[in-house]
Amino acid sequence: MALDSPPAGPVLGIESSCDETAAAVLDGSGKVLAERLISQRREHAPYGGIVPEIAARAHLAYLPDLVREAIAEAGVRYDDLAAVAATAGPGLIGGLIVGSQVAKGIALTAGCRYLAINHLEAHALTPRLPGVGSAEFPYLLLLVSGGHSQWVAVEGVGNYQLLGQTIDDAAGEAFDKVGKLLGLPWPGGPALEQLATGGQPDRFRFPRPLAGRPGCDFSFSGLKTAVARAIAQFPEGPLPLADAADIAASFQRAMGDVLADRAGQAIALFARLHSEGRLLVASGGVAANMALRSALAAVAAGSGFSLFAPPARLCTDNAVMVAWAGIERLRLGMANGLNAPARPRWPLEEMAG
Repeated sequence: MALDSPPAGPVLGIESSCDETAAAVLDGSGKVLAERLISQRREHAPYGGIVPEIAARAHLAYLPDLVREAIAEAGVRYDDLAAVAATAGPGLIGGLIVGSQVAKGIALTAGCRYLAINHLEAHALTPRLPGVGSAEFPYLLLLVSGGHSQWVAVEGVGNYQLLGQTIDDAAGEAFDKVGKLLGLPWPGGPALEQLATGGQPDRFRFPRPLAGRPGCDFSFSGLKTAVARAIAQFPEGPLPLADAADIAASFQRAMGDVLADRAGQAIALFARLHSEGRLLVASGGVAANMALRSALAAVAAGSGFSLFAPPARLCTDNAVMVAWAGIERLRLGMANGLNAPARPRWPLEEMAG
């Protein structure tokens, strides 16, 4: 769907909700003029996970230069900006404060509008980004990341209906924990996917939590525990590579089966709500996993739906999606005041349209 009234100038996007520091500039039509991202993996890897205080300090150190680089690459001036959009939640409060305060300072100095962006909405709207996708409302969203696993009916900008969610771990959290059990470097998801390519996915029969149950909620804690028990059967010390690969492949197969089963339920529920919708979108870091995409695509096709997943770089945290969500909101006149707070918890379905 084309923009009815594109912003008069470019939009700067800032992302700092977790462990990625990012800035991007898009023109009013959504064309990416510049994008910059610095991963904090090096800072957090020694701890085997994200340390909030370290993340906040890294955002503070990286973000000013990153913004200047993005503005320079885009060939625009701060005074040219129509708005600055920053992730204001959900996420780690320290990083959210850093990003939103930088954005507010730029907006105040440049005399442009400020947009407080919900990180989950940014993921939800990515398939509408020109040059990436052309999704029209409504569509079904599977948001799977390190902190979120949920099914959402995307009915419009700011208009979301939660259909199902995890009752314990998020999918990305399960990947990271299993990766750690296998002795893989953090974050475990990408390393586990790579290891699984050399494994036998049928060697270990791990459970498929909630499979066949009504509804489309998720549960991953039992699957993670089953993997831990399987590993505990081996002698102490590093697992032989072949055994580790088989466990990784079997876990990934189980995860794919769970997502496929839940997808069937979610598609049926969505179709009852929106008979005209025929698109399933998978977004978030876990959606970059190609084996899981394949499992979802098969279920979608069998239900008369098509699957869309953004390019891998736009599945994980990035500022392009934040700037685009800002453009979508600007088009509808949804700007924020400079007193808009950072919100560590901000459920998507509670957003006002």
